[in-house]
Amino acid sequence: MKGIAIGLSHKSQEILKRLKKTEFVNEIYIAGSSKDDGAENEELQVKKPREILIQKWPEVDLIIFIGSIGASIRIINSFLTSKNQDPGVIVIDNKCSKIVPLVGLHQSNTKNIAFQISNLFGCQIIETSNSNDQSFLNLDSFGEAWGWKRSGEIKNWSNIVIKQAKNEKIFCKQLSGISLWKNSKSGEIINQIDAKETEKPDSTFHVSIFENHVTTWHPRVLWIGIGCERNTCKELIANSLNNFLKSRNLSRHSIAGFATVDIKKDEEGILELAEENNLPIKFFTKEDLSKIIVPNPSIVVQKQIGTPSVAEASCLLAAGEESKLLEAKRIFKGKDFQTSNSGAVTIAIAESKNQYYPTNGEIHIIGSGPGDISFITNNARKALSRCTVWIGYKMYLDLIKPLKRSDQVLVESKLTEEKERCIKAIKLAEEGIKVALISSGESGFYGMAGLLLELLQKIKKEYRPYFEVHPGISSVQLAAALSGAPLTNDFCSISLSDKLTPWSLIEKRIQGALLGDFVIALFNPQSIERNWQLKSVIDQCLKSRPSNTPVLIARQVGRENQSKKFFTLNTIPIKEIDMLSIIIIGNSQTTLIDDIFITPRGYLQH
Repeated sequence: MKGIAIGLSHKSQEILKRLKKTEFVNEIYIAGSSKDDGAENEELQVKKPREILIQKWPEVDLIIFIGSIGASIRIINSFLTSKNQDPGVIVIDNKCSKIVPLVGLHQSNTKNIAFQISNLFGCQIIETSNSNDQSFLNLDSFGEAWGWKRSGEIKNWSNIVIKQAKNEKIFCKQLSGISLWKNSKSGEIINQIDAKETEKPDSTFHVSIFENHVTTWHPRVLWIGIGCERNTCKELIANSLNNFLKSRNLSRHSIAGFATVDIKKDEEGILELAEENNLPIKFFTKEDLSKIIVPNPSIVVQKQIGTPSVAEASCLLAAGEESKLLEAKRIFKGKDFQTSNSGAVTIAIAESKNQYYPTNGEIHIIGSGPGDISFITNNARKALSRCTVWIGYKMYLDLIKPLKRSDQVLVESKLTEEKERCIKAIKLAEEGIKVALISSGESGFYGMAGLLLELLQKIKKEYRPYFEVHPGISSVQLAAALSGAPLTNDFCSISLSDKLTPWSLIEKRIQGALLGDFVIALFNPQSIERNWQLKSVIDQCLKSRPSNTPVLIARQVGRENQSKKFFTLNTIPIKEIDMLSIIIIGNSQTTLIDDIFITPRGYLQH
């Protein structure tokens, strides 16, 4: 993303500085004629807007104006050509209360960026497009979010978008790639055509590996198996691949990567081709390749390399389970292209059931807060708006569902399926999709962040999708805030669940917390199955702390049935406590006066 922001007055400097800290803006400007016009920050360049656009319009992806819409329109008017070529344009008012995606709503993904900025800055987004008013799918751009690439002339895509705007029926014929998009509210209104059905040419878009359709989204599901003579040049390999794809009417946009035997790790032609196309290479041992049954084994290859197949076997192995050999191997030589290039290359193509595009995929681990959506941070809201798929426990997803757009998809799971949830998130990210993995509270406190990152560590760094942990508000923070300030000084949190941590270790942690005179927050204090541990802990506390030590029992914090009650160590109603409760046990300094729960830091003593 290469973006700039232009403030139309000096009132916009603070907003410009905030924008410069985001991934959307690289340079910031103030409208003026010289640096003496009042810019107080070295990063702010002072120039006339037209001069900025003459230089930057052809090379940037996004332009953000801070000021009036009218002035912004007058500035960009003479630069506009088409939405497929122009950068996206967004306007934010000087108070940062309103944001308007103005130009490039589809192909440049301006609307999604505007949503992210609005959530990050806490401003209201104002949309005027048909896709927003009627929950339409942005036909000419939505596939980007699913890891696909688009082909077809602009006019053909425009025609189908116009039909959609007129409420005419739109059809999709999907032959490959992920179909989860159909579960979105916007996707449900698209009429699906079976592979055997006759399509409606003027009203149908395709999701396919083939190039012969008028409007097509291409998922990355093709693995190119390559075998070659030593030192075969990149040009010969590239020409052979282009010839092969063209002869079979296959799209380059559908290539997931290359595959070959591991003795080719230093083969310059293959390495250069992969780097030039920004595609991964999977290398396999001859032993692994020998296990793959192929239609065209070679005795010559067996003698030279130690496996009867390289091209066919490697593309099938890379494509994974339930893959199929789409095109059997073909051998190409320099004379086939009337060139003097020496060497020879063998190519085969397999189609995978699953897409593969990890460099486009992302996983955002989001702490959604203790309940009400008002406790979700702006940073987390921004991440939610960026992600196409949200994965989480159903109850947590229900709490944040009001933030979901019609083009986003929820993937629900049960309470005990944490590992399956993380594996699903990784799989989708590897397919090129931006995924939000939802935890309640703070994802790093007994949440999903640790498990997800453990699983990501098992994936080689070069194949690992991008990930980011977005901090949230923990239930213990809200419980403390509701009661006063019991965590002002040193404290610790301990989970009493022994499903993943041995009880002997939990006991040691309790002992250490008591020895250090920490305020203690107890998570997962008691369940139907675990009905003795809490009493054991309280008994242990009573041996070290006075019986009148104040204790908070907070339940369902941040939710409709929220409650807080104060007790002392010797009056805790153990039978009333469950998994929805948070317990905060004071230390030797903690006081409870007039229902104000405080652990002093010591300010008044100095």
